[in-house]
Amino acid sequence: MGVVIKTENLSKLYKIGRREPYGALRDVISEGIKKIFKKNSGIHQEKYIWALKDVSFEVKEGEIVGIIGRNGAGKTTLLKILSRITYPTEGKAVLKGKVGSMLEVGIGFHPELTGRENIYLYGTILGMKKKEIDKKFDEIVDFSGLSQFIDTPVKYYSSGMYVRLAFATAAHLQTDILLIDEVLAVGDVGFQRKCFQKMEEVRKEERTILVVSHNMEAILRFCSRAILIDKGKIIKDGNTKEVVEEYLKYFSEIHNFREWSFDEAPGSEFAKLKSVKIKDKNGNQKNSFDSREPIFVEVEYWIIKPKNIYVSIVLQNQMGVIVFIASESSSYFGRAYKILEPGLYRAVCEIPPDLLADGNYILRVVLVEMKKDSYPLFHADVHNAVGFQVFVPLAPDSPRMDYPGGYPGVVWPKFKWETYQVDKNIFA
Repeated sequence: MGVVIKTENLSKLYKIGRREPYGALRDVISEGIKKIFKKNSGIHQEKYIWALKDVSFEVKEGEIVGIIGRNGAGKTTLLKILSRITYPTEGKAVLKGKVGSMLEVGIGFHPELTGRENIYLYGTILGMKKKEIDKKFDEIVDFSGLSQFIDTPVKYYSSGMYVRLAFATAAHLQTDILLIDEVLAVGDVGFQRKCFQKMEEVRKEERTILVVSHNMEAILRFCSRAILIDKGKIIKDGNTKEVVEEYLKYFSEIHNFREWSFDEAPGSEFAKLKSVKIKDKNGNQKNSFDSREPIFVEVEYWIIKPKNIYVSIVLQNQMGVIVFIASESSSYFGRAYKILEPGLYRAVCEIPPDLLADGNYILRVVLVEMKKDSYPLFHADVHNAVGFQVFVPLAPDSPRMDYPGGYPGVVWPKFKWETYQVDKNIFA
C-alpha cells in the first residue's frame, strides 16, 4: 500500500497571547493591513513558542495511527495543519485523497448555517452529489442524536453537539482519510459506544485514520501504530503498546499542586483558576495515598464579575479512562442557581476512602457556568492539572485483603456484605 500522508520537518510557530487566524478572507486581509503599518522589529524568542518542531512521518493507506501526548504537546496543532485549518510555519504536509476532520473546532462548519445545511455543504466540498448525500442524511442525523437541532444554526450548538455532528458527518460521508481529535471522549456512554462501533466499521473499510486521544484503551484497541509527541517533537513512533508504555512514564512528572498568578491564570473575564492542590486529611500536600484514607482536592478560583460558576473535576486513571466526574454544584438535580460575587473562593472535594484502585491518577479541573435551559459554558478547562498515586495494601481491611495477584477493575470499592443461613434443614 502506498503512502497517503507524509510530513517533512513540519513546524508551527505561535505568538503567545495571539489568537490564531483560521484562514478566513477577512483574517488574511486584516493581517496584511497590520503588517503594512507595523515596523519589522524581528522575532523576540520569548514571545513565541514552537507548537511543532521538525515533525516528520509517513502513514500508509489503511493504517490507523494513534497520536498521543500530554495536553499542549502539539497533537491538535498537527491535526489542524493536516486539516488545512492552519498552515505550517516551516516544512510541508502532503495528503492524498479526500480528508474528513473531526476536531474539537469542528470540520469546517459555517456557524451561520444550520446543521442540515452544513452536512450538505461538507458533502459538496468532498465532491459528492446531492443524491449521494440524501442517502446518508438520515443516518448522519440519527447517529448524531441531534434531530431536534438539525435546522438550528450551528453557532448555537455546544462544543459537544458540534463535535457529535462532526463525527457523524465525516464518518458517514465519502472520505479516504479521517483525522479524529478526542471525539471518543464526547457525549454520553451511548454515543461513545456508537463511536467505537463506527470506528470498527471504518477500520474494516481500510480507510486511513489518525486519532488523537487521552484514552489509552481506545488507542490500544484501534491502532496498530502510535506516535508520542511532547513539546512539539516526536518522542517515539512505533508499536502501539511500546509507545503507550513510554507515554505512561510521563505520569511520574505530574505534581500534586498547580498555581497561577492572576495574569497567567486560565479563565475568562468572569472567572480564573488560582490553584489546584491534592491534600490529605491533615491538610498536607501529598503525592501518594493509601486507598484506605480520604483524598482532598482543593481548588481556589477568582470570581471577577458576578456569575453562576461552579467547580467540576474529572478524574482519569493512567489509561485515560474516566473514573468519575464530580461537581460542587448539584444544579442539574434541582439546586437553585447561585450567583457568586467577585472575590477569591475555595472549593474542596473529598474523595472517600476504599474507592480507587491501585495506580496513577490525573485530574482535569473546570470552572463551569450552569445555564438554565442550555448547555454549560466552560470558563476554564485545565487537563492534567494535578496528579497523585493510590496504592491498595495487602491488609484485612483493604478491598484486596491478602490476595497478592492481579486485581481488575477501574475502582476497588469496599462493599458491605452480610451472609447468613436461611434454612438449615434443606438437606435434612
